[in-house]
Amino acid sequence: MADPNIIDSCRSWEEDASLINELPSALFWDAMEIKKWRGFWFEPGLIKCAMKFSSCFQAGNDDVLLASAPKTGTTWLKALCLCILHQNHTIPENEDLLTKDNPQFHVQTIESSIYSTKPTPDLYVTPSPRLLHTHLPFNFLPDSVNSSNCKIVCIARNPKDTVVSLWHFFNSIFRANQEPYPLERAVEEFCTGVHQYGPYFENVLSYWLESRKRPEKILFLKYEEMIKDPKQQVKKLASFLGKPFEKEEDLKKVVWRCSLERLRNLEVNKNGSVIYGVPNGIYFRKGMVGDWKNYLNPEMEDRINQTTLLKFQGSGLEFEN
Repeated sequence: MADPNIIDSCRSWEEDASLINELPSALFWDAMEIKKWRGFWFEPGLIKCAMKFSSCFQAGNDDVLLASAPKTGTTWLKALCLCILHQNHTIPENEDLLTKDNPQFHVQTIESSIYSTKPTPDLYVTPSPRLLHTHLPFNFLPDSVNSSNCKIVCIARNPKDTVVSLWHFFNSIFRANQEPYPLERAVEEFCTGVHQYGPYFENVLSYWLESRKRPEKILFLKYEEMIKDPKQQVKKLASFLGKPFEKEEDLKKVVWRCSLERLRNLEVNKNGSVIYGVPNGIYFRKGMVGDWKNYLNPEMEDRINQTTLLKFQGSGLEFEN
């Protein structure tokens, strides 16, 4: 029997679907089947797309790949990189790209938005530099990403705020007209890693460790540091992308245009949807650091703290509470 963990670009979609069916399965939030592939859990349709991405994608030397575990600052990072790479800072605020569509539209998540709609998408007609995003861990990335001069920017967030944000997000999708999913169960599934795109800890750690080895290749950003000092962090991001700000005024414009406050209040983010009918507004909640204190009881806090210590032990990776 073929190993479903082995990618073979010559297999048909039907053959891969058969192999995916053989993978261990679980029920995420009593609402969605997820399958375990190469140590991570995904909705089955994502696995096929991730296989194609890993085996077929050819990175360009000037590509920029954004990486994040879900609900760790993805939309904010997409907006910032879009403005830094593809926007004239002198245009009026009411004409910038962010007023026309949600950042999720402008910078698509490659395995869930691009390969899911077209098995062999023509990514090579996209203007350079291409700006793409993935929720996949580092070891899932195509060889061409590692061997080229393609740059990677990863954003990560305190796991306690991450799980609370995930809880709100999936309650909005799966249980809009029901009682919220028990937070205790959500925390336990988060800690064991049995959730969509889980485990969180291994995903984040994969990028952190690689960024320590190759800081010229991977920039690792922490959500909390971006909230505390957005100007300094955005300045660092722009320099890493090879687009340093020539004027302090331009830096301030990008920080404001991409601020969570402004994005949340743009008309385009109050209405409509980009992906699978998910309302644009769901991508903007509080964005606070430490909001977990309003939701987690001491037992849940301790469960996440102990898991974090265990998973990140010896890595040097720490987050502010």
